[in-house]
Amino acid sequence: MDRPLNSGSLDVPFAVPFTHRLRFTNDVLGSDEKVLIDLLESSDGQPARVQFWMDRNLANANPEIELKLKQLSGSHPDRIKRVGNIQFVPGGEEIKNDIQVLEKMLKVFNVSDLDRRSYIVVIGGGAVLDTVGFAAGIAHRGIRLIRLPTTTLAQADSGLGVKNGVNLFRKKNWLGTFAVPWGVINDAEMLGTLSNRDFIAGFSEAVKVSLLKDTRFFNSLCRSAALIAERQVESSLDAIRQSAQLHLDHITQGGDPFEMLEARPLDFGHWSAHKLESMSDFVLRHGEAVAIGVAIDTVYSSLALGLPNSDADRILRCLSDLGFSLTDPALHDVELLFDGLEEFRQHLGGRLTLTMLPKIGEPVEVHQINRELMVESITKVRRFAETDPTFQGS
Repeated sequence: MDRPLNSGSLDVPFAVPFTHRLRFTNDVLGSDEKVLIDLLESSDGQPARVQFWMDRNLANANPEIELKLKQLSGSHPDRIKRVGNIQFVPGGEEIKNDIQVLEKMLKVFNVSDLDRRSYIVVIGGGAVLDTVGFAAGIAHRGIRLIRLPTTTLAQADSGLGVKNGVNLFRKKNWLGTFAVPWGVINDAEMLGTLSNRDFIAGFSEAVKVSLLKDTRFFNSLCRSAALIAERQVESSLDAIRQSAQLHLDHITQGGDPFEMLEARPLDFGHWSAHKLESMSDFVLRHGEAVAIGVAIDTVYSSLALGLPNSDADRILRCLSDLGFSLTDPALHDVELLFDGLEEFRQHLGGRLTLTMLPKIGEPVEVHQINRELMVESITKVRRFAETDPTFQGS
């Protein structure tokens, strides 16, 4: 019998080249504006078409930014053409919880005739970057996106990432895509109007990545924690820069930027953090929830995987010295919190895979959790935060 013409198979691996452009500036809308201008490529010899999107909370706190954006396009007519008015969106987790905001963004892109060679410059915190980034990622299968993160959390971590998305079904980032930003600019001036609470929030991610990848950086954070809590500029910017570099190295050199494997190592402490956010109706900041989650998994690592008690104690004290309270009323509902394990597993698929820490700088993957020890860990973290200033990891 003749073989059918359509028999056989082809498996052809291939790689798509990306460039991740990260810049550090002191005043990107002032003396360092050339850094932003130089990220824009002209099309057919015409100035780059750019639409600006901005966190309304930031605009209210710093109205000069809107004026500077208008001046920027007016001062460089040969390099940049502003498309439409500056667009303002709600700041904070609110924007990620309203799917209608996403639809409105897409309508604006459409009526503005943005295309794949246009640019969206988004200025705001992580939630704004996530939502505008998701809209940019799905419009025309991808409009060039330049992020100007305005929080320590976004500058130290999420603003560098290749993930974006919104919350749906009361689940964190249930709807989203992977999309490499065209560029990211970490600008020191943008951090000036942050409340103390929001300023501190980003450094939980710095602690997290230092525990996973750089013992010396963790030691440095412990030494400078009190200075960072007081917003000492040099210590704070240095910590943000090191955190950003470690996150960027993982994305570009870690071998799994789009999380095709079963592990999410940069999400150490995040299974409970994401659940705590939703349990608090997102009153709890992401960075605050991550600090609690890192503390929980740190104590669990000491109880179940041999992390020295002295190191567990030092990690919790570092987070505390940075200004994190490490507690929330949601911690008392342990049964509901444990649902976060399954939601974390389901988000990636496959078997449950968590990153734990038997030794600082040497993370491991685990696929099962001892529920009794995890409950004990949650209790110990809560007790440390609420009643026991002499906490020890055992």
